[in-house]
Amino acid sequence: MITRTVWILSLVSLLTDTASEMLYPVMPLYLQSIGFTIVGIGLLEGLAEAVAGLSKGYFGKWSDDIGKRLPFVQLGYLLSAISKPLMSVLTYPLWIFSVRSLDRIGKGLRSGPRDALLSNEATSETKARIFGFHRSMDTAGAALGPLIALLFLYYHPGAYKPLFLLAFLPGLFAVAASLFLKEKTGITTRQQKVFSLRAFYSYWIESADTYRKLATPLLIFALVNSSDIFLLLKMKEAGLPDTWLIGTYIFYNAVYAASAYPAGIMADRFGLKKTLVLGLILFSISYAAMAFAGNLSMFVLVFLGYGLYAAATEGVSKAWLSNIVPRNETAAAIGTFSGFQSIAALIASTVGGLVWYAFGSTALFVLAAALTLIIAVYIYLNVPISSAQQA
Repeated sequence: MITRTVWILSLVSLLTDTASEMLYPVMPLYLQSIGFTIVGIGLLEGLAEAVAGLSKGYFGKWSDDIGKRLPFVQLGYLLSAISKPLMSVLTYPLWIFSVRSLDRIGKGLRSGPRDALLSNEATSETKARIFGFHRSMDTAGAALGPLIALLFLYYHPGAYKPLFLLAFLPGLFAVAASLFLKEKTGITTRQQKVFSLRAFYSYWIESADTYRKLATPLLIFALVNSSDIFLLLKMKEAGLPDTWLIGTYIFYNAVYAASAYPAGIMADRFGLKKTLVLGLILFSISYAAMAFAGNLSMFVLVFLGYGLYAAATEGVSKAWLSNIVPRNETAAAIGTFSGFQSIAALIASTVGGLVWYAFGSTALFVLAAALTLIIAVYIYLNVPISSAQQA
């Protein structure tokens, strides 16, 4: 069931996430050390995520139009890999933005086509576990990366630039592993022009009602789900030291990695809808608990639930979306959804910051928990399970 292609794609994602997450704890510190303000860091990340969001739908549709997946996947991972050492070459704001955008374009290039490759390796009955296995491997890298970074900085405090060079190595190994992938033949091409601004969003207009009925409430949830950094800021507000913040973040990724594949198996066995709704309920409970958490034990329990939520939704939502569209539209369908999801996440984080500033952290988490519960009930009662793909 876990084919050679799934293994290779999962290994490539593990290595790439290891490289990216090695830099996650130190990126704000590095940017501040070269003169970026907090506002500048927020603007940089917001614009970079917008680039990634728009490019996912564009390149996903392009992949479907020409019937090719592999070139997008390999080039995407290559761009993300080379962006790591380039970040440390110059410190000019325009250079930093260009390199950060290069990394995000790489993510946009590969996301839809990669998920289409994964989808093609499964049937409708096994798709959730395939995506779940990939998420497990991917998130294992998200736990491994910060551990490597913490160990490196323990022996070399403040040595941020060498860390960027070190992060290039797992990225390079990921690119090398992607060369062992093989393109499947027999994908029906759509033969449409893709070189237009409309290509960024055209799939949403052309897609079937079943796709939009599922994607719409999921995107509304993305507008509620602000950045994970607010969870860490809540811990900071409670007075916990930075080491515990990073340690809890690693714990969350470990829970996510360990649970994603079992969650995929559960979704295939008991239903994609039930598993996804359960995940949203776990999010609601975790956020409600976070609103009133004040000690380390409570925060650990919150991040345990939050890791289980991520495992029950991320891969499952992609499996469900890929099941309700024709095979030759998979990259565009997932790419367009992921693109809008990135933009929604940017809006959610901006609004979340304003709510926190105006009303406090408790209001942010309680509001998000309540809205998510409403979305979960709506999906369970109104979104149909259907399939447009044949095994």
